[in-house]
Amino acid sequence: MNAGAVRHLISTRDLTDSELTSLVERGAEFSSGSPRGGDQLSGLVAGIYFTKTSTRTRTSFSAAALRLGAQIVSFGPDDLQTNTGETLQDTAEVLSRMLDLLVVRTAGDPADLRVLAGQQRMAVINAMTADEHPTQAVADLVTLLRRFGRIEGLRVCYVGEGNNTAAALALTLSRFKGVHLELRTPPGYGLDASVLRAATAGAADSGATVVESHTMDGAADGFDAIYTTRWQTTGTNKPDPDWRDVFAPFQVTSALWDKSPDAVFLHDLPAHRGEDVTAEVLDGPHSLAFDQAENKMYAAMAVLEWCADRR
Repeated sequence: MNAGAVRHLISTRDLTDSELTSLVERGAEFSSGSPRGGDQLSGLVAGIYFTKTSTRTRTSFSAAALRLGAQIVSFGPDDLQTNTGETLQDTAEVLSRMLDLLVVRTAGDPADLRVLAGQQRMAVINAMTADEHPTQAVADLVTLLRRFGRIEGLRVCYVGEGNNTAAALALTLSRFKGVHLELRTPPGYGLDASVLRAATAGAADSGATVVESHTMDGAADGFDAIYTTRWQTTGTNKPDPDWRDVFAPFQVTSALWDKSPDAVFLHDLPAHRGEDVTAEVLDGPHSLAFDQAENKMYAAMAVLEWCADRR
């Protein structure tokens, strides 16, 4: 790629409102089958560097790159010389002379991705860090847009830990007019304070609302979507040995549909039936979790295409 064409996606905060909307709409176009693929990335090489286990995200980016005509080079956690002391700066400089895009998943500091993005040849994409999962949010919004035909004005209830998925969801949904996002997080496991501030500030600008509480009592009704994630976030451990007792009231059960009978169910997967969600909900008629998983590939296609500036 030409130096002037390099675009990175490290955080959704780096995107303008129009760029975020464009990515979501493009992902929905891919999801609808028009088009399913193409040769937009023909002649490009994408690196897929995952230091943590992954089913959906790794497969989605690999399949997305191939469907758009790119070739891929995959790296595991022990494959790069960073393990023997080479700096990220040197690694980035070398990889940027061989790759056009680098998709990175860690459970670590997003600052590492900004180091990798310090060169001007290779686009760097955050496929998950400890603080945010931006491409998951794009897939989530693609799923909502495909189901409802809009994002503006939707009412979404997120239940569970204020993890990187919740952070990305809050930072993106808060930018759409009229959205109401209610986060029900266990005590001590809420959104990072800086993320909540950014989301509420974004909501104030857009006309959305974002609220967080640490109880399941008094849940509002009339939600369009109810979302949860697994309780044990990838790559993290909880210091409290009794954390499961704290999380237990936040299990998603069919009782949540008593006041929101038409709500769809979202889950970023993997799910643990009987823990974060009951089998009745995950496998029931309200669940879009597996459509949502498929949409990760279409979201990845949109992100790769945008980062390569090849649309």
